[in-house]
Amino acid sequence: MVKSPDILAVGGAHIDRRGQVSGPYVPAASNPGTMREDVGGGVFNALRSTVRRGVSASLLSMRGGDAAAETVSRAIAEAGITDLSAVFLDRTTPSYTALIDRDGELIVGFADMALYDLAFPKQIRRSKVREVIGSVDAILCDANLPSSALERLVSLASGKPVFAIAISPAKVVRLIPVLGALALVFMNRREAIVLAGVNANAAEPDIVDGLRCTGLKNGVVTAGGGEVLGFDNAGAFSILPPVPRKVADVTGAGDALAGATLAALLRGLPLRKALREGVAAATLAIESADAVPAFTAATFAEALALVPDAQEMA
Repeated sequence: MVKSPDILAVGGAHIDRRGQVSGPYVPAASNPGTMREDVGGGVFNALRSTVRRGVSASLLSMRGGDAAAETVSRAIAEAGITDLSAVFLDRTTPSYTALIDRDGELIVGFADMALYDLAFPKQIRRSKVREVIGSVDAILCDANLPSSALERLVSLASGKPVFAIAISPAKVVRLIPVLGALALVFMNRREAIVLAGVNANAAEPDIVDGLRCTGLKNGVVTAGGGEVLGFDNAGAFSILPPVPRKVADVTGAGDALAGATLAALLRGLPLRKALREGVAAATLAIESADAVPAFTAATFAEALALVPDAQEMA
């Protein structure tokens, strides 16, 4: 029996609230709608898709001593992920609240995540973390970690591949000190523009050139429903996502893409083929009201069949 790949994820696992407006969004006014609460976080959302694609996983995150912490702990266990998280009884569990319009597009997101900045740098120094890193095949992190924690994590990796999720334009700059050491960064166009140092209207080749100048060797850039851009040492390419059969909620689509792509990479697929699997997972996420879509092997294969092959860029 072939052993499944093992990955350690370090980053966000917190309360994720999504409020959706039921009618036209009216700024500075009361808007009728619905509020849903789940457990999310860039790394945790991605990791659940990775696990669903056959990878064994453990997770190091931070949470408080409140009722929300129990909810997070239960979700990690239900996902079949080994929980290595630290608990601070006198702190509040981090949370993210997103307001989306009736079409599923983000209006504003609010992040209450001070505990991550406070605790990650020290917790990564735990001997248990070093032991786990020594036993896994790869590491996944996100920019919820401050730069000092990211630098420590990369140094402990000792050459094992470290993948990263950008999280937001404000947080992606935390990755700058370690970009040259990362195996791959998943980001959206706004985050890529910040890293590349180009203007908002920059063409894809200019974005890729800017990212390469930072030292980043491999990257994936999403653009909502637009083409997904990828680059590695063989060049740059794009994949046009299929039109979703329905749009339920775009929240978590980028994380699903990262998780499924990563699982495929750990199975040995090249980036161009792995990213097709990521696009399929993102499509399923958009079609689902849940941030992490539930799928079977059959429904995943059905979605994958809709994704075209990668097209090389000039």
